[in-house]
Amino acid sequence: MATESSSSVGPADAADRRTWQRPTTFRSRRVKWLVYSAVLALVAWSVASLQITPGRFLSGIGYGYELIKSMLPPETGQENLLRLWDRLVETIAMAMVATVAGIAMSLPVAFGAAENISPRPTYYLSRGIISASRAIDGLIVAIVAVIALGFGPLAGIVAISFKTIGFFSKLFAEDLEDIDMGGVEAVEATGASRFQTLVYGVVPQVVPRFAGLAVYRWDINIRSSTIVGIVGAGGIGVLLQRAYQRYEYDYVAAILIAIIAVVLVAEFVSAVVRRRVQ
Repeated sequence: MATESSSSVGPADAADRRTWQRPTTFRSRRVKWLVYSAVLALVAWSVASLQITPGRFLSGIGYGYELIKSMLPPETGQENLLRLWDRLVETIAMAMVATVAGIAMSLPVAFGAAENISPRPTYYLSRGIISASRAIDGLIVAIVAVIALGFGPLAGIVAISFKTIGFFSKLFAEDLEDIDMGGVEAVEATGASRFQTLVYGVVPQVVPRFAGLAVYRWDINIRSSTIVGIVGAGGIGVLLQRAYQRYEYDYVAAILIAIIAVVLVAEFVSAVVRRRVQ
């Protein structure tokens, strides 16, 4: 029997075993190497277009060393630290207000962008709002807000809220699309209205995820609120920009340390809350 089974393996089968190759996601191996070559060529062209010479790179290291040296030790004057504290409080307040306002505006957009619970026209409109919010960088929105509303934290709140809509609505809509529709249909079978179906059939399934996303977005907004001030939209970024313009690099170091401390605290709080919610 062993002789018969071994003799049944023909030359074609042996050749197939010798020529087996690992499957590829591309149409063919020629296409795969063409794509790899195109990517490498694009990277090489990008590096060449930046015109980064070894001399420029080495001189940049020297300038960086001088900058760090001028930052030490950080500024610790009482008056400057009081101004820094005021701007920190303003930064945290901006993040809180922008998070609450942004999430409040995101909720109807998120429900509208969930394909399983929203009619087609509302779905496409909501997806368009999300795409518009995600397409424009936060600093560009902050510049437009400063031009429209003037310098100050209001412009920063508007910019951060606008960016919150795109982030929060997209992720929350995806969670809504993953819910168990059996519970929704059971609520509908009782004769509940559309609003009651959402409240009792949809919302209970996504409350933990909503809380986690809200805290995560607040964490991101804390960091964003430290940046938008560079263009005049309030917060500690305004102080940082002025210190750079006046070459007060020791004060810049104090501001950067304060920003890092705030972000670390926000990251810790966010991680603890998300862990408890989930």
